[in-house]
Amino acid sequence: MSTTTLRAGLIGLGSMGRHHARVLAGLEDVTLVAVVDPMGDKNGWAQGVPVLSTVDELIDLGVDYAVVACPTALHEEVGLKLAEAGVGALIEKPVADTVEGARKLVEAFESRGLVAGVGHIERCNPALRSLRARLEAGELGEIFQVVTRRQGPFPHRIADVGVVKDLATHDIDLTGWVTGQKYTSIAAHTIHKSGRPHEDMVSAVGRLTDGSMVNHLVNWLSPLKERFTSVTGERGTFIADTLTADLTFHSNAAVATEWEALQAFRGVSEGDMIRYAIPKREPLLVEHELFRDAMLGKPADICTLQQGLRTVEVAAAVLESAETGLSVDLRAGEFAGHGA
Repeated sequence: MSTTTLRAGLIGLGSMGRHHARVLAGLEDVTLVAVVDPMGDKNGWAQGVPVLSTVDELIDLGVDYAVVACPTALHEEVGLKLAEAGVGALIEKPVADTVEGARKLVEAFESRGLVAGVGHIERCNPALRSLRARLEAGELGEIFQVVTRRQGPFPHRIADVGVVKDLATHDIDLTGWVTGQKYTSIAAHTIHKSGRPHEDMVSAVGRLTDGSMVNHLVNWLSPLKERFTSVTGERGTFIADTLTADLTFHSNAAVATEWEALQAFRGVSEGDMIRYAIPKREPLLVEHELFRDAMLGKPADICTLQQGLRTVEVAAAVLESAETGLSVDLRAGEFAGHGA
């Protein structure tokens, strides 16, 4: 029986906030104290706890941490207020609307030694967790390429950002996370077809620190909903479908045990295909459990604000490349996020 119960608050009762409320209300060792939403709880999603109008009211109630699920444009303001009050925060992705805003949040929480993380939910998808463990174990050998496709109909919940900051940040974060690499360059094209001020389709190609290649295709103009991640390397290809949480492996039959180090590459041939049986727990529950454990001082693999900042930097570079028609260099953390 645990002796520590964390007091948690939730800011925002929208399309993600309602799910956070449900999970928080049933989370072991956590008490959901109150929810903040100026619009009230017209849909009955607050799980019976008080619904407040301002973040200050929540802070006055005394909470250990808060989940920030308000619109992206408000993350910086809300996050800074929580940090100043000494309250930990799990901030929905992307961590902030701009590179500068993300940097301010990193500084605010780190300088006070507060626990804070970013809700990059794909890290908690069973297929991607299994994929990452297999890559870390060296099952694929050298990695050549990561390809992601994330497409579907326009989500009416989104009003303040385009497809790059909303959807592509998932793929940017998961690519770095599963491979353990960072982006060194990115080039992209975007188009606007839905009559909104923001882009609704992007195609990006990049390179990671190990020299492997990355391709992202993201849009909300497709009637087909797809969440596809493939990682190709010397021993074959992993394919993760994060809609169904399935992971499959297509082996390269031309590799028996190892490459002959000094021989020329001889091509590949089709080998066995394996579909892994993996436990399928709800990703949002896993995300909350990890953050709770971090708040309790236990080892927990959460997405840090620094990692969230890096994702915002890459997203800003995608938009800059699309605007200028030039590839953007992301090495040595020198990218300033111009115009982001």
